[in-house]
Amino acid sequence: MLSALPGWIGLGAFSLAFAAGSTNVFVLESVLHQAATHHSGTSSNMMMALSRGDYILALQLFLFILAFVSGSILSGFIIRDSHLTLGRRYGISLLMESLAILIAWRIFDGNPFGGQLLLCTASGLQNALATTYSGAVIRTTHLTGIFTDIGILFGNYLAGIPMPERKLRMLTDILSGFLLGGLAGALLWPVIGNAVLAIPATISGGLGALYFIYRRLQKRGAHSPVPR
Repeated sequence: MLSALPGWIGLGAFSLAFAAGSTNVFVLESVLHQAATHHSGTSSNMMMALSRGDYILALQLFLFILAFVSGSILSGFIIRDSHLTLGRRYGISLLMESLAILIAWRIFDGNPFGGQLLLCTASGLQNALATTYSGAVIRTTHLTGIFTDIGILFGNYLAGIPMPERKLRMLTDILSGFLLGGLAGALLWPVIGNAVLAIPATISGGLGALYFIYRRLQKRGAHSPVPR
């Protein structure tokens, strides 16, 4: 349950949403102008391309969706659970996401399509990771579900149902993270170009490293002798 999640999850969700917001602004500003972190619009654009007989574009869009799904599959395979459990391989997923973003940054100028595929894969890794550790409540790479959940909470409140403040705070963390990440990406893109990808790469890689340190400290504490 969300009410049982430790407080650091909120900071992690904000950070991951910030990373996703900056990533998505980058790809929208780039030559392909296609989202990487969510794919409702991509699916609609794919159907429009099919209707026009633009099969090459439709295939490209399908591959973006497939890359996102592949990232989700990989994250599910690595973590192998649908609930927050310390000891699961969140750090590995985060480091793989960071590596995918760094490679995308390296190749984007020469191969924007390949770079976009890697960013879609990284987004799938992240979104499945967030879904996994929060019991399918929190998704950090898009806002449609967040806006819906906030609307439901306020609708329930108007109907006399008490507001679950911790859940609202978590949703607000994700919303503000994604928006601020997008703003940062939009402001920095004209100045540093592809180096905007350093933001999500650093966040995901840093969180992955911090998780490994946290787990090491947890294990050390568990094996410390009990003082007499």
